[in-house]
Amino acid sequence: MATDPGAPDLAGLTREFEQTLLGGERKFTRIQVSERAGISIQRAERMWHALGFATVPDDEVAFTDDDVEALRLVAALEDDGFIEPEMESSLARKLGQTQSRLASWQSAMFLEFLGGSKLSADESIEVAGLLLPAMERLQTYVWRRHLAAAAGRAVAGSDELARGVRAVGFADIVSYTRLTRRLTEAELGELIERFEGMAADVVALNGGRVIKSIGDEVLFVADTAAEGAAVALALQDAVNADDDLPELRIGLAYGTILIRLGDVYGEVVNLAARLTTECKPGRVLADRELATALDGHSSYAVHRLRRVAVRGYRHLVPYAIQRAE
Repeated sequence: MATDPGAPDLAGLTREFEQTLLGGERKFTRIQVSERAGISIQRAERMWHALGFATVPDDEVAFTDDDVEALRLVAALEDDGFIEPEMESSLARKLGQTQSRLASWQSAMFLEFLGGSKLSADESIEVAGLLLPAMERLQTYVWRRHLAAAAGRAVAGSDELARGVRAVGFADIVSYTRLTRRLTEAELGELIERFEGMAADVVALNGGRVIKSIGDEVLFVADTAAEGAAVALALQDAVNADDDLPELRIGLAYGTILIRLGDVYGEVVNLAARLTTECKPGRVLADRELATALDGHSSYAVHRLRRVAVRGYRHLVPYAIQRAE
């Protein structure tokens, strides 16, 4: 079949678009990229998988000069003693998970923009070439600001690197499963975006930090019990003032947690999650430690409720947290 000489070269445009995003053309196999990075193929594959990328056949030319440099950088962090060998994969995994979510959101936003702009393929590639450096600079700026804030907390004694006493909270959308059946995909996406945006603003404004958002749930921490209560009650106030957002259940717990690679772990986190499942819509429940820390506080009223049995805790005593009259 003859090719229309006026038709666009889709294969060529695809290669050009890919090179714009990857920063260069694919020219190495996985064995070649590990050799050029100066590490074993086993170590390269371990890092590649930890970053969230699929295995490619031995003979597939899939890697660029930037892939070589990335492997060298990750390996150098360990070889220079900056990170322990057992932390190498954990670091790569956290980077991969974070950037994967960010890339998914950015690609969806870019495709939505293209769908409404009526740009040609060549014009789309040109726009991508302009947007990419801007997004890189913005991401670097945000990362540096967060790094400076985390370093400041560490110097001030609020150690972000290992263990610390924190208030941990889960804010969970009520009847989320029912909402997923009732709303269209676009409506559900808009709801989640609105919820996450509201939560991020309220948590930051009241002195807390969002650790992660998981669909219908936001996990946050605060340095003190009072700040944790302030965040939780402010979240409920924000939802009550917005008719487009469903009710929340919020569980709070206070104590020592493990802080590792931007996430939090430990019994306090588990307690906050269990209290969230027991919480009635529109309320805030706390564990004994947080309630004790708030005892006598002029801004909050604490009410002990009857014991409940939840997974892992047969005699969990919840406390309802409210603002003082």
